[in-house]
Amino acid sequence: MIQIGGQTYALEDPRVLISLGVVALVLLVLILLIMAVRAAGRSARLAEPLARQMQVLGGHVQQLGMGQEQLRGGLQMVSDTQSNGQAQMIQSIEARMAHVQQQMQDRLADNAARTARNLAEMQERMSATLHGSSKQTTTSLTQLQERLAAIDRAQDNITKLSGDVLSLQDILSNKQTRGAFGEIQLNDIVSKALPRDSYTMQATLSSGKRADCLIHLPNPPGPIVIDSKFPLEAYEALRAAKTDYEIKDAARAMRVAVKTHINAISSKYIIEGETADGALMFLPSEAVYAELHANFPELVREGFAARVWIVSPTTCMATLNTMRAILKDARMREQAGAIRKTLKLLHRDVELVVERVGKLNTHFGQARADLEGLGTAAERAGKRAASLDNFDFEEVPEADGPVIPLTKPVQSR
Repeated sequence: MIQIGGQTYALEDPRVLISLGVVALVLLVLILLIMAVRAAGRSARLAEPLARQMQVLGGHVQQLGMGQEQLRGGLQMVSDTQSNGQAQMIQSIEARMAHVQQQMQDRLADNAARTARNLAEMQERMSATLHGSSKQTTTSLTQLQERLAAIDRAQDNITKLSGDVLSLQDILSNKQTRGAFGEIQLNDIVSKALPRDSYTMQATLSSGKRADCLIHLPNPPGPIVIDSKFPLEAYEALRAAKTDYEIKDAARAMRVAVKTHINAISSKYIIEGETADGALMFLPSEAVYAELHANFPELVREGFAARVWIVSPTTCMATLNTMRAILKDARMREQAGAIRKTLKLLHRDVELVVERVGKLNTHFGQARADLEGLGTAAERAGKRAASLDNFDFEEVPEADGPVIPLTKPVQSR
């Protein structure tokens, strides 16, 4: 930066560079002048041309001074113009800043108003939400109370059910009550699957033995016995066994118990000429039945060999449905004669209906002919009535019968 006459100029400014060039040129001229003066001592002959060159150089220097003055004036003008431009720019910037500030204030005011409205709306929504939340909370508390009441009732039911389970355990722990439980379950299954007259509960056989249920099937196969057995102690011991020794001992007890039941049923309830060539052993527990078929298949095969078939509540129902089909087929064969007689009578009734339909068709044909005659007579009577209505006596054809005179009849006294 260069400061001249209170003005500051930048070195990058072209006018400053031109001024510096002019000054450098002046210095160069002075140096050349000095060199020329020095050279004057060396060569006198060159003094006069040198004087002329000095005059010319003086003129050039004067012109350079005048150019420098003009340049200074131009620089002053440029400085004034720049100052005016800066002042105008500052005024324009201040005006724009004022306008922007006003716009910012307006926007801030709008934002403040909008924020106030949003806050008011949010407050209203919060109030409504809190009110709804209070209602929902009240409803939830009411539902919670109802559910707690339901839980209390369920707890009472669970308590009652636990008592029932304990009583069921007491029932199953006693052999007599356990047998009665199996008989009741068997009775329930049989009564749902078969007609009442097709079985007998607690039937006494000719050997004096009493069977839990006797199904009256036709020959063959004949009446078949269903006896309820429940090896619960052996099964529970098998389920409770932990060591290999306990498992083997419980499995041995299970085999002995089931074999005993199979042999008892085979010897008591299979009587030749009285019952079927086989019997059913009913197990009231699906778990015991599954255990036998899963882990004791030899017991099932021994039952087959002894003609004793082991059934559970589910398989017993399927077997009884098969027996029901057999009973239905037998009863259909028993009623075949009556069905044939009824079909014969039905065929005769159909023949009578056909005959009567034929007679009725004949009557309908006669009635149709009578109706057609009535229609023809009515048409003819209509034509004659129309002729009388038009008084066309000349065109009236002669009557076939005697003409009735148009005189008043003489009243008899």
